[in-house]
Amino acid sequence: MDMRKFEEMEGDSDEYSGDDGGYSGHGGYGGHGGYGGYGGHGGYGGYGGHGGYGSYGGHGGQYIHEQEQEDEQYLQQPNQSWGQPPRGRPSRVPRVSAFVSPVSMIKSPTPTPTPTPTPGMKITNVSEYEAIAKKKLSKMIYDYYASGAEDQWTLKENQNAFSRILFRPRILMDVRNIDLGTTVLGFNISMPIMIAPTAMQKMAHPQGECATARAAAAADTIMTLSTLATSSVEEVASTVPGIRFFQLYVYKDRRVVTKLVSRAEKAGFKAIVLTVDTPRLGRREADTKNGFVLPPNLKLKNLEDLDLGKMDKTNDSGLASYVAAQIDPSLSWKDVKWLQTITKLPILLKGVLTAEDAGLAVQHGVAGIIVSNHGARQLDYVPATIMVLEEVVKVVQGRIPVFMDGGVRRGTDVFKALALGASGVFIGRPVLFALAADGEAGVRKVLQMLRDEFELTMSLSGCRSLKEISRDHIVTEWDHPRIASRL
Repeated sequence: MDMRKFEEMEGDSDEYSGDDGGYSGHGGYGGHGGYGGYGGHGGYGGYGGHGGYGSYGGHGGQYIHEQEQEDEQYLQQPNQSWGQPPRGRPSRVPRVSAFVSPVSMIKSPTPTPTPTPTPGMKITNVSEYEAIAKKKLSKMIYDYYASGAEDQWTLKENQNAFSRILFRPRILMDVRNIDLGTTVLGFNISMPIMIAPTAMQKMAHPQGECATARAAAAADTIMTLSTLATSSVEEVASTVPGIRFFQLYVYKDRRVVTKLVSRAEKAGFKAIVLTVDTPRLGRREADTKNGFVLPPNLKLKNLEDLDLGKMDKTNDSGLASYVAAQIDPSLSWKDVKWLQTITKLPILLKGVLTAEDAGLAVQHGVAGIIVSNHGARQLDYVPATIMVLEEVVKVVQGRIPVFMDGGVRRGTDVFKALALGASGVFIGRPVLFALAADGEAGVRKVLQMLRDEFELTMSLSGCRSLKEISRDHIVTEWDHPRIASRL
């Protein structure tokens, strides 16, 4: 390829594919399909960004001559992405004259570690509860709540990806009055922040799911109860009035499913959240090392009367053995249709990560989608949920609501998710750690802190209601052609 010819190209070309098989994408050299380095969509490797040549992320960013030998190995690997394997590395990096998004300059930042709270220290953000929980809980229980699958890359990426989305705030908007209220499946709630299903909460606190339910009701938001809860649907329903969803695993014995759904309906739950990403349990190595098992004084209360409420100790993970024995790996789209025949409750699919599956979900008449990677506990090296959210939103086209969970730790994260088209977010680990640290009061404080941060973010961005939060309020790694067109 004639590199002089390439240097003369403007970066706004849609594609230039030559013999070297990768000078493509928006933004000149690099972009979507460039020589990737460690770079995301179109690159070889995958540590963030959209594949600037050899850079750590960005659209066609500058070549960073770090770990050159490792880069050479990546370039020699078979194609791992959407581009084609390169046949050779150019001798130097061509000049790029295209607009470069400021986000492309970010090198997959590592957030500043949250300081460990000391006795008497005031909690100022939700992440600080984790250190307290770690001290209070046994290693087995803390690791069960905190860990992810295999290398835990996605676990870290779920949070890190938010930091690569930046704001474009508007000014002089008269933000004296901010309205956070919204409607989910016809139910009015105070804010678009809800509680995700997390299992076995009595391992964190003696009052477990009931304490969480009270905190959610006090915040006027939705709680989702797990099938694998240590409090039953009836116990949670009797705590205090509130809007609650029931998360469902599909058991091999469909009579178990029918009974669980019927009990949730009778207890006043308002929707079924069907988990669709767990035909088998992900490889959670911390649980294997610790020989995780539900403590003997606790039971899976929704399943106790079905003789499925115990978890036997095994040589590795008791939960993995339980799931392998009970949860149906044959779950398919026909079971979604079957579920619709046994309940009149709206059904949300939890665990959608692609546009293809989002389209099928709409076709199968579900009431909503939760973009989720199961807290990074199933398949490692899937993208952060915030990175695939917009893909799902675009194919759904407003026909059903799209929600997301995974990595939400700040009110700024909530705003970013809504700007990308989410109707709301669900939080999981922050609730568990706050519950372990301070019971119901801790969960209340987590919800209040996230609400306050979200309200402040709206105000500083010039938004007075959720409907005013738009895609134009943020800039992402893949945005520079769109932003450049405005300049």
